[in-house]
Amino acid sequence: MENLNEMSGSERTVTFDKSPDGLAPVIIQDVHTDKVLMLGFMNEEALAQTKAEGKVTFFSRSKQRLWTKGETSGNFLIVKEILVDCDCDTLLIKASPIGPTCHTGADTCFNEVVEKDSKRGEAAFLNYLQKEVIRDRKLNPNEKSYTTSLFNLGINKIAQKVGEEAVEVVIEAKDANDDLFKGEVSDLLFHLLVLLEQKNIDLDDVISVLRSRHA
Repeated sequence: MENLNEMSGSERTVTFDKSPDGLAPVIIQDVHTDKVLMLGFMNEEALAQTKAEGKVTFFSRSKQRLWTKGETSGNFLIVKEILVDCDCDTLLIKASPIGPTCHTGADTCFNEVVEKDSKRGEAAFLNYLQKEVIRDRKLNPNEKSYTTSLFNLGINKIAQKVGEEAVEVVIEAKDANDDLFKGEVSDLLFHLLVLLEQKNIDLDDVISVLRSRHA
């Protein structure tokens, strides 16, 4: 798990003394889709527990105690990044939700559908695949993992594999079997993400280049 004590995104430190009850509002955002999931409140102790356990823990104003989201339902919010706003009195936590966030069963407390209704579609999964899955195989090798075996081969073999998959995409593009074509494109994207990770380049960096060309 990442070191959440270093996940502030800046030099800022949130202050809790601006509110008479010592609480700071916390916006929870889906790290995969950027959807706002819910709003809660934390005190200093709740923030400390959130960092220590990697699961979002609020201070419940109704129960007057610390409350870990999902402690009864199992629908935890796994913390990926913690940011502090410019006034140092509000937190933004990017999290990976396990199950629906709202107690009503909705994906968000604002009754939004996270995936089907997202303007970003499923493309955000590519970021998750690189940063959460592929990167983990690189940092925590598993001899049974195909991804780990690619990293063990080195950058030349990985690059070669990307080339081979690109050729397969070209071949399938000329045929009428869309399922096979989509499968080959998936293979190409996966191996390209492995190559990016081997070179320590985020997919976000590549997207930034595309954005600059589009401007």
